[in-house]
Amino acid sequence: MKLLVIGGTKFLGRHIVESALNKGHEVTLFHRGKTNPGLFEEVTNIFGDREKREDLEKLGDQKWDAVIDTCGYKPSTVSKSLDVLAACTEKYVFISTISVYPDLTSVHNLEETVEPITLTEEELERAEQTEEFEPALYGPLKAHCEQEVQKRIKDRGIIIRPGLIVGPHDPTDRFTYWPSRIAEGGEVLAPGRKDQQIQFIDVRDLADWIVHLSATEHTGVFNANGPESKLTMQNLLDTCASTFNEEVSLTWIPAQFLTDEGLQPWKDLPVWIPTEKDFSQDVSKAIQCGLKFRPLKETILDTYHWDKQRVDGVRDAGLTKDQEASVLKKWHRQ
Repeated sequence: MKLLVIGGTKFLGRHIVESALNKGHEVTLFHRGKTNPGLFEEVTNIFGDREKREDLEKLGDQKWDAVIDTCGYKPSTVSKSLDVLAACTEKYVFISTISVYPDLTSVHNLEETVEPITLTEEELERAEQTEEFEPALYGPLKAHCEQEVQKRIKDRGIIIRPGLIVGPHDPTDRFTYWPSRIAEGGEVLAPGRKDQQIQFIDVRDLADWIVHLSATEHTGVFNANGPESKLTMQNLLDTCASTFNEEVSLTWIPAQFLTDEGLQPWKDLPVWIPTEKDFSQDVSKAIQCGLKFRPLKETILDTYHWDKQRVDGVRDAGLTKDQEASVLKKWHRQ
């Protein structure tokens, strides 16, 4: 295939490019050159801002088998890209998010048919003018981006709605904390219910599948999450422990105690969100269309080894040692 990747140098994008190159596809990148600008010097890099028509026109009158849009956030931005690219590509693959759904806490096997959250015209206009990233607007804005793709590309569009994406080069540390913390050994604070279901997908599995899907006749909306079978918080932490063969002691602390101590789910305690009911995203459609999963142990090991190679010791998620020790001490005192 001849692929155009918008973005492609950060996390999911870089793995999509690597996967495409490994499969022998011809790849062109269109990006601003601000994140890892020299990462893929062996491919054609076209530098530009997708907000500017004159930069988009650098793409010329080329034809693409698929355009993969990894970074569309505002519908007006996606619309500008489609003005130039809609007639130039066989398929347009838009990377959306699970956050388009209204309930991410209590629905089991959430299907793609659930209506996304949208904004009123007035709310959308205000959101388009907002320069700062606002988490509450992330899902709705992505949903409106989806609508732009579906309206302009129609039956040639693919919408991907991933859950938590994990693995090497993850800039968020939303999974990285657990392998690295458990590898250290000692007493580890474990959050909430042992049997709480969790989901995430290895970035490399997602990237391979996106490239595969781009080459098939499949179109439409797809949930993208993992693993294939049910995974609990205890399964994850036990697998981390057995992977590193460390003497660790997991101390399970109820959600209410943790929130009373001011700990933030997802941020201080990655992967975990305190809910009374299990939530899960139905990914059967994606699996039927070729999504495959590597063993959990491989994701844990590869993420850990990548983490240890990083020069910058600052992490964006997870407890500090002092925070963990303080909460454990209070728990044992009660």
